[in-house]
Amino acid sequence: MDCAGTTVTVGDSTLGAEDLLGAAAAVAERVHGGPAVAVQATASLHTVVAILGCLLAGVPAVPVPPDAGPRERDHMLRDCGARIWLGGAVDGVKLETVPVDLRARSQASFPGPSAESTALILYTSGTTGAPKGVLLSRRAVRACLDGLADAWAWTPGDVVVHGLPLFHVHGLVLGVLGPLHLGSTLIHTERARPERYAAAAERRGGSMFFGVPTVWSRVAASPADARALCRARLLVSGSAPLPAGVARDIAALTGQIPVERYGMTETLITLAARADQPRRPGWVGTPIAGVRGRIVDDHGLAVPGDGDTFGDLQVRGDTLFDGYLNQSAASAECWTQDGWFRTGDVAALGADGLHRIVGRKSSDLIKTGGYLVGAAEIEASLLDHPAVVETAVIGVPDPDLGQRIVGYVVGTGATAAELIDHVARTLSAHKRPREIRFVGSLPRNDMGKVQKDLLT
Repeated sequence: MDCAGTTVTVGDSTLGAEDLLGAAAAVAERVHGGPAVAVQATASLHTVVAILGCLLAGVPAVPVPPDAGPRERDHMLRDCGARIWLGGAVDGVKLETVPVDLRARSQASFPGPSAESTALILYTSGTTGAPKGVLLSRRAVRACLDGLADAWAWTPGDVVVHGLPLFHVHGLVLGVLGPLHLGSTLIHTERARPERYAAAAERRGGSMFFGVPTVWSRVAASPADARALCRARLLVSGSAPLPAGVARDIAALTGQIPVERYGMTETLITLAARADQPRRPGWVGTPIAGVRGRIVDDHGLAVPGDGDTFGDLQVRGDTLFDGYLNQSAASAECWTQDGWFRTGDVAALGADGLHRIVGRKSSDLIKTGGYLVGAAEIEASLLDHPAVVETAVIGVPDPDLGQRIVGYVVGTGATAAELIDHVARTLSAHKRPREIRFVGSLPRNDMGKVQKDLLT
């Protein structure tokens, strides 16, 4: 990444391309030749410089969430074998602490690392055990960004705006390494707030805005700020399905529906709606260049492309990871015998080749009364009711039905019976919730995804 022409702003701090490379080279001098380096991944220019410095040095960077608990953080640091902590002093971190100095400059250069060398070690959320270190090569990162550049007509002339965390694929790989790789300007708003997005559009010429559905919901709820995004070339939503109602509201206020994309830590982005094609809320597009996808049933046979029949989504291609660090058995389990990666997600394929993600096979498929139901379409139906602000649908054990459909709802102004009837009128009767539980909020992780395993 030569960062030619790139200017990076995080909050009130800005570095142009020359200063950015000089500060990153000073970091690279310090870490070159060592093992993986842990980076305190705050929403700051220090994080951008630290990650870039590791890339220049050819050393794997390990972004550590600033709010990680001691047990999770200690596991990550032990597992990755880091000896240096790039960032501020943190109680309990026993590695050598090296602050990132934005004023430091170096002209040091190092041999270009192999494309197959590890660029990043990103840790999974750990919902099914201890977080696993995902090994992402420089080849995979480049393939992902080049594929998205093609899909979104992303050029050096774009000004990318977002306020996403810098330790996940969306905020770090797309939101930071994307501009650095393609030479775009980056404006990180520190927090993904509607007024900050609006200011970046009005005062800084923001042309591409990244957000998760929670962000776009908040933007839609702030019409004056949303209208400022009429100046944007492209709005991008990911990390969870964008509710149809939010998509409609954003389109009414900005003149465009956000494009959606799909990926995982292990695969980076594999499916993306294209900027030059009609957009359908809830559909995440087609495989990007260098990626192939297939949807198969329980017998490994391709499901019909009718938009309704769903099956296991499997992918292969240049963006995929090189396995889990120190976990060869877990790595091997992810792949089919003929070399496809099992995403664990369930999807449907439309006649036009577009993909719709139904949800996680482990948590979003409900077997009720002999039917197999996707939670996502019930959630979409509930969200179309004006009284519903947020919702999550799960299946709970039931002695008669096998699983009973239960909807958790944030909202007021409607009774449980009204919401159940609403779903029964808009979907098949067997898809209606048998129970509605009103709650003040839904448990979410730092990317806005609902943590259904915490719903009881």
